[in-house]
Amino acid sequence: MTVYRLDLAYDGTGFHGYARQPGARTVQGELEAALALSLGPVETAVAGRTDRGVHATAQVVSFETDRPLDPDRLRRSLNRLLGPEIAVVRIAEALPTFHARFSATGRAYRYLVLDREVHDPLLARTVLHVPEPLDVAAMDRAVAPLVGEHDFAAFCRRREGASTLRRVRWAGWRRAGELAEFSIGATAFCHQMVRSIVAACLDVGLGRLPEHALGELLASRDRSLGRGAAPPHGLALVGVGYPGEELEAPEWIESRG
Repeated sequence: MTVYRLDLAYDGTGFHGYARQPGARTVQGELEAALALSLGPVETAVAGRTDRGVHATAQVVSFETDRPLDPDRLRRSLNRLLGPEIAVVRIAEALPTFHARFSATGRAYRYLVLDREVHDPLLARTVLHVPEPLDVAAMDRAVAPLVGEHDFAAFCRRREGASTLRRVRWAGWRRAGELAEFSIGATAFCHQMVRSIVAACLDVGLGRLPEHALGELLASRDRSLGRGAAPPHGLALVGVGYPGEELEAPEWIESRG
């Protein structure tokens, strides 16, 4: 059997998340159905199982097959089959030990917010609209305590037996034109962690919470004290790191020193 790495981007709007679900349209279901037409039944592994409505610009999938294939030809075939919502960016043979999830050393997400009175219809699928101005500088200061290794129970939707200990490598907000942009990188994320952090940040940006609230919420480890989860459509998986391809913080965060 030969292992292959497949790099994927998708608009998550019309999908019930990445992971296959009976009777629901999912990214994994569409991808595996398209792969089956060329290779027969294939089981895939994925770096990050995004929720319903969450997007990806740099998702990574792995699969193995004993059938000979031309990666570029398969990529073109899959893109014809999958339609405009999913794009196979690259397919390449990988090491026999490669696994999209278990080989990954980090993931990075981005959340985008348009904070003005009038929404932009062309951004409606990928950017959250907030009709009031945000204090982005306060939001940026608010996430500083999250960097490092912590128990993120207050920001994670509890799953039986799952650890909520995570190491965040960077987190920051900036003004990017008319948008407020949040970037966060970590070894891994627990369920709804990024969206829960964003929800609390939005309350800071709107003056409903003080800047120190996120640090206090983190220390509490109490999900019931949280601010819920921000809508999924502003969120995208934008990077996955592997040995020899480690994730780096965006330049605008690195430049802060």
